[in-house]
Amino acid sequence: MPIVPVPLFDFVMFGGTGDLARRKLVPALFHRFRDGQMLPGSRVLGAAREPLTSAGYREWARSALEREAAGEPELLERFLDAFEFIRIDLNGETGWSELAHWRAQRPDHVPVFYLAVSPQLFGAACEKLAAAGLNTVDSRVVVEKPLGHDLESANAINGVLARCFGEEQTFRIDHYLGKETVQNLIALRFGNSLFEPLWNADHIDHVQITVAEQLGLEGRQRYYEGAGAMRDMVQNHLLQLLCFVAMEPPSVLKPNAVRDEKVQVLRALKPLLGEDVRHHTVRGQYRAGVHGTEAVPGYADETGNPDSQTDTFVALRAEIANWRWAGVPFYLRTGKRLAGRASEIVVQFKPVRHSVFDPAIGVPPPNRLVIRLQPDEGMKLAVMIKEPGPGGLRLRRTYLDMSFAVEYAGKRFPDAYERLLMDIVRGEQTLFMRRDEVEAAWQWVDPILNAWQASGEAPRPYAAGSWGPSAAVALIERDGRTWFEDAEQMR
Repeated sequence: MPIVPVPLFDFVMFGGTGDLARRKLVPALFHRFRDGQMLPGSRVLGAAREPLTSAGYREWARSALEREAAGEPELLERFLDAFEFIRIDLNGETGWSELAHWRAQRPDHVPVFYLAVSPQLFGAACEKLAAAGLNTVDSRVVVEKPLGHDLESANAINGVLARCFGEEQTFRIDHYLGKETVQNLIALRFGNSLFEPLWNADHIDHVQITVAEQLGLEGRQRYYEGAGAMRDMVQNHLLQLLCFVAMEPPSVLKPNAVRDEKVQVLRALKPLLGEDVRHHTVRGQYRAGVHGTEAVPGYADETGNPDSQTDTFVALRAEIANWRWAGVPFYLRTGKRLAGRASEIVVQFKPVRHSVFDPAIGVPPPNRLVIRLQPDEGMKLAVMIKEPGPGGLRLRRTYLDMSFAVEYAGKRFPDAYERLLMDIVRGEQTLFMRRDEVEAAWQWVDPILNAWQASGEAPRPYAAGSWGPSAAVALIERDGRTWFEDAEQMR
């Protein structure tokens, strides 16, 4: 399909010299410029406290694109022509009049204000934008997760956002929702008559959602020590994936119709309180171990805090109390320094009701759908077939494999940020969280965090390079199930 350009825009990055801007935002804009979706004439403004000039900022952006733009010097120069810089203090007066003047030069451009800064600065940035008259009806403001530390702080941030910008102007970004496979989950469920009739408690035994990382803190010690895996991953990424798996079909594929259904899932989650937290959640913290052939330090060593109670691993069992999902457990798991890197959703179907095969063959294992978000995006459906050859009927488990890398060989897949940034310019909010979604997620997560704190129990230790604490294995095996950890289990 031809690429449809977005309107001319002004993209203002607060925290414009930070890690997110360097690793994700600038490369994403470059690829959209290369493909013709970002039109020449759009502008990119870095806003930060560093005393840079616009020429210096262009050199900074050039270094960020060293790999992305290799062999394309002319294209890179045309892209960098869009870059300018203003020194701005989010807590002071420096730079705001200059920003207002810069915007006034292109009043017809769509203004996008991306807050790639600490959540503690969201409120100050929005209030300064409003005071400078930059919260016009066509402007968009983008905030990164995590939105707040708990429900109370999230409400405070959302309150400031609401005072300065309308809900239709506010984009709460979760980059997981921009991944190709999440889009394909919508297509799989609602574009195929094969799956939707089976997508319920009558046919599905359980669902697993895993986001496993092999890396450790990667320089994020200060942030992570105040967050942990529950706030950093479960409250947003994993619950958002759960919503897309479990939501009812929206009447139309429009932003509020989709988000209405996601909110209903979050509100239907059974609360985990008291003893339920102890029985149905596990939190862990990695100790020293081996990553590949390399010895790696433990979390406490990396942070320099031997008494840290921060969770780097969370596993939990959730249930959705509604007609479609009653009795179906959803197992969520995420952690750092694990044995493998994978983000995937596993939908385990129930076994056949009655086996017609010889008892010597055994009961055929149930079908399983694996939706992998990273790496090697794609989907696999495990099915039973007859093993070829004479000598009687022998069953074999195999799979129908739709790998994006194979199906679309040679085609480049845009990064999640590329899709989401262009959606922001267009004002398309389907893949962004609404205020009530954020609040509903915190309402479910807060009691778990409070129970952990009240218990006084330390996170369970696990060796770096393992699959987490043994208690996480016991969590699912108590129900007679096992974690899906190896693609060979598909066979």
